[in-house]
Amino acid sequence: MNDIIKSIEAEQLKENVPQFNVGDTVKVYGKIKEGNRERIQVFEGTVLKKQGGSTRATFTVRKSSNGVGVEKTWPLHSPNVEKVEVVRKGKVRRAKLNYLRQRVGKAAKVKELVK
Repeated sequence: MNDIIKSIEAEQLKENVPQFNVGDTVKVYGKIKEGNRERIQVFEGTVLKKQGGSTRATFTVRKSSNGVGVEKTWPLHSPNVEKVEVVRKGKVRRAKLNYLRQRVGKAAKVKELVK
C-alpha cells in the first residue's frame, strides 16, 4: 500500500524545482482562472517559511499591498505555480520568519546576502 502512494506522488513531482530559501525575495507566477480564461499573476514578496516534503511541500510568501500585509501559501509542486523566480537572496538565521508579521515598513526588511 505504501509503495503505491509513493509511486503516485513521484509522478506528480516537478522536475525543475527552483532553489530558494527562507528570507529570499521571490516572484511567484501563479495561474489564475477567471471564468473560462486563464492568466498568470505575479506575487512578489519575502519567503516566511518552507515546510513539508515530497508533493506536500509548501512555502509561504508575504508582501505588503497598500499598507496591508498579504500572505499566500503556495504548494511547491502545484501545476498552478508556473515558476518561482528569486529576485534577491536574504540573510537570515531562522527557519521561520514569523516575527515579520508584527513589523511594518523598513523594520520588515530582510538584509541581503552578499557573496
